[in-house]
Amino acid sequence: MARRSAAIPTLAALLIAASGALVPGTADATPSPPQLIPHPAQLTPRAGTFTLTPSTKIILTTRNATAPAELLAETLRPSTGFRLPIADWFIGRDVNEAELDASDINATGLGGTAVVLTGGADPKTGPEGYQLDVTPKFVLIRANSAAGHFNAVATLRQLLPAKAEAKTRQRGPWQIKGASILDHPRYHHRGAMLDVSRHFFTPAQVKRYIDQLATFKINYFHLHLSDDQGWRLEIKSWPELTKIGGSTEVGGRTGQLFYTQQQYKDLVAHAQSRGITVIPEFDMPGHTNAAQASYAELNCDGQKRPLYTGIEVGFSSLCINSEVTYKFVEDVVREVAAITPGPYFHIGGDEAHSTPDADYQTFMDRALPIVKKYGKTTVGWHEFIKTTTDTAVVPQFWGTKTTNADVAAAAQRGNKVLMSPANKIYLDMKYHKDIKLGLSWAGYVEVKDAYSWNPGAYLDGVSEAGVRGVEAPLWTETLQTSADIEYMAFPRLPVVAELGWAPASIHSWDRFAPRLAAQAPRWKVMGINYYPSTQVPWQD
Repeated sequence: MARRSAAIPTLAALLIAASGALVPGTADATPSPPQLIPHPAQLTPRAGTFTLTPSTKIILTTRNATAPAELLAETLRPSTGFRLPIADWFIGRDVNEAELDASDINATGLGGTAVVLTGGADPKTGPEGYQLDVTPKFVLIRANSAAGHFNAVATLRQLLPAKAEAKTRQRGPWQIKGASILDHPRYHHRGAMLDVSRHFFTPAQVKRYIDQLATFKINYFHLHLSDDQGWRLEIKSWPELTKIGGSTEVGGRTGQLFYTQQQYKDLVAHAQSRGITVIPEFDMPGHTNAAQASYAELNCDGQKRPLYTGIEVGFSSLCINSEVTYKFVEDVVREVAAITPGPYFHIGGDEAHSTPDADYQTFMDRALPIVKKYGKTTVGWHEFIKTTTDTAVVPQFWGTKTTNADVAAAAQRGNKVLMSPANKIYLDMKYHKDIKLGLSWAGYVEVKDAYSWNPGAYLDGVSEAGVRGVEAPLWTETLQTSADIEYMAFPRLPVVAELGWAPASIHSWDRFAPRLAAQAPRWKVMGINYYPSTQVPWQD
């Protein structure tokens, strides 16, 4: 966009405007805090109201904010009908220019109100945090990274009326109550997993879930791409994996139930445009029947296994002492690493009941260096951590007990543990016995159960400092549609987001439940099919 010849507001001037010095607002008698999930580190209601209007612009002073600004505009244009142009002529300007006055605002052609995304956030915000000030003239967002700006945009969306999330034009007004927020996460890793192997979900369905994750500051999306029931990603050097292994799913439906590499790259790019990093998982050495049905040489007896459409676990294993196995592993890791910009590769490693302990150790001794060779850091279900002392790898704890000697030893060595206890945050667990969807092997998990634990003090021997973050897995043995996914994920997914982001000091179910209830109108606008737990005081 061409630069303007008139005086242009600077960061310093915008800070003055954000303080209310330039543009007086209408005072609110008793400002009330917004009902945000996850709860910010610091939130102060303030007088005045910001109004989004047809002349509102989104202004950038840093290229870090380009993708977050585009996401904000993409979200709000359909519902408001406003153009919301993104003005980037401020990028790189000197922040020490003279004070701006109201006449200069008009001279720039800005008119109306503005959402300003800039740098210079308080160091306390860290690499993912932000400051957000809502004044009558500006919403001023300060962050020092793209991640911080994405997180601020997620907050700003919740500050707007629920109908702002609509895909069709709605009537205003589009107002935000005055507030000052300084925010940063409790944990870096705030994740969600979707199993597309038990039941396959189309790229459009996966994108829908990614979009829902982004509204709660989830920053990692773990995609479970292989299992006994299906191999879901094209591997060009092993084409039968999808031709055969990607042809069916639980229940026996058949077809081309896999993603091409181009479709996968598009999913990864879509996640990136929401501030989310994809972690691909290929489960080994167990949970491999789909691969063993595709290639005879992956079996020690040289015979292909029949395709499997049930839900039992623990019966499959790659042939540990065959060199072909490690050629297969290397080809898969090489091809997937090349199209995955994120730093992580999930190798599975769980429930390998058909692999003797010595063979399991042998497999990991060969497989883990392959992941490192292709520039990725291994993540795995916690069983694998007994095979290595590498403190860079990430054990993902999924157990139902509060003790695990191998994970505790790893944490004490310096490994950071990703917490996913099945009896707390497995989203496929039934809420109660009368729910048709889901399983119950880890117990029933109502909304309050999902909330009522502390990731930093849950597992013996793993302190707050030893926790990398939290992830909510969603296995799909019983799930076939987006509505099924949403019913099991909502409202427990926002619970996990709260546990991963909000300060431990504000942990209180009585204070959290009303904030959770306040999300319902937004979910209705978004068409999200949620479970109306009687534990939550829902709002109409």
